[in-house]
Amino acid sequence: MKILIADDHALFRDGLSLQLEKISPQAVINQAANFSQALKLAEDSSDIDLIIIDLDMPDMRWEDGLKEIKEKAQKSKIVVISASENTRDIKKVIEMGVSGYIPKRSETKILLSALKLVMEGGTYLPPSVIENHTSESERAGRGSKVLTPRQSEVLQYVAEGLSNKQIAYKMGVSEATVKLHINALLRAVGATNRTQALIIAQKMGLI
Repeated sequence: MKILIADDHALFRDGLSLQLEKISPQAVINQAANFSQALKLAEDSSDIDLIIIDLDMPDMRWEDGLKEIKEKAQKSKIVVISASENTRDIKKVIEMGVSGYIPKRSETKILLSALKLVMEGGTYLPPSVIENHTSESERAGRGSKVLTPRQSEVLQYVAEGLSNKQIAYKMGVSEATVKLHINALLRAVGATNRTQALIIAQKMGLI
């Protein structure tokens, strides 16, 4: 796997590289300090699997820089990791077709889970996006619901970081059944993926 990290802070790039090695030890990781360098690397290497990019870099407006990155690296998954949690910016980024948006203040565990989710073909959106589309009454209603015993069991295993195969073994069921339970769990808490389900479940006091 080839990964490109574009951020104007060298310490952040180095720290993220070390974290990525935990989930993909064989990954080849390149770094760029601005949009221009990222575009050059994307142009020179058509086989980059994942691009992790900051919005706030000095050489270009992020709207222009991200658009050009999308055009140069059409086969790459793109994840934005940014200090900005402005809902309008997040919506704009999502509309541009990225695979994820991760706030920089996210805990390391959530950051790694989100990146792993994207690497496996999923999409990660921050909880704030979900919450802004959900009324207080709806959230309160969901929080007052009690999950089925199976959903609660699955939730605990997901919180432990187990894969579907591992959960199936623990529960003595097939992976297909586990997927059904997880889909039901996601609907119950109003999440679109496992990482978001954990965050929302924590806020609801379910775990």
